[in-house]
Amino acid sequence: MSLAAPLQFIAGLALPPRCPGCGAVTGEDHRFCATCWGALRFLAPPWCATCQAPFDYGISEQCPDCLAEPPRHAGVFAAVAYGDVARTVALRLKYGGRIAFAETVGRQMARLMPAGADLIVPVPLHRWRLWSRGFNQAALIATSLARAGGVPADPLALRRTRATPMLRGLGVNARARAVKDAFAISRPERVRGKAIALVDDIYTSGATTDACTATLLAAGARSVAILCWARVLDSDGP
Repeated sequence: MSLAAPLQFIAGLALPPRCPGCGAVTGEDHRFCATCWGALRFLAPPWCATCQAPFDYGISEQCPDCLAEPPRHAGVFAAVAYGDVARTVALRLKYGGRIAFAETVGRQMARLMPAGADLIVPVPLHRWRLWSRGFNQAALIATSLARAGGVPADPLALRRTRATPMLRGLGVNARARAVKDAFAISRPERVRGKAIALVDDIYTSGATTDACTATLLAAGARSVAILCWARVLDSDGP
């Protein structure tokens, strides 16, 4: 008789699955408790036909920002709106070392994988930050999405060529300047002619993903859609 089942049972008693948001015991791994689940705002239509910013009413037109200045990306697909629970999960993944939460958020993001995506590319970290943190949370999420949906991921296709400052607290223009020309293509043959799903954890102003999108399109990508865990919808961003 295999010892695997008894060991798994004992491990389950000692380390039961817990809610990623609050730590309460749950029935399965990656499952939220009822309170945290209810606090998450899942994003879905109606939303802007171009950038997927949610609308309060059932229309499918463009938002004022997209009408004024059409974006270069092919949409921003976020699983949830940024809020207390979404923020806690992202911070515990990024700074708390809870790398299993990449699977947690990936499961919720998978439903929004852009149709026709050929390749998943994570937003890269600079090597200094990667060395200090030990992992790139966006790359972990991208790997989870690749397992779930069958679209291949390439964590090395795009690289960050210089360290950039923390964007928290900067205005829109300052954020854009901070990441301008901060990315380069490592594997142009991998992105040329491809529909890219660009993966990140939090979408705030779009400065970082805009810079990545411009780099990918300049290298010959057919399109770049952004796929993320949480999207900031007001001024209470990270």
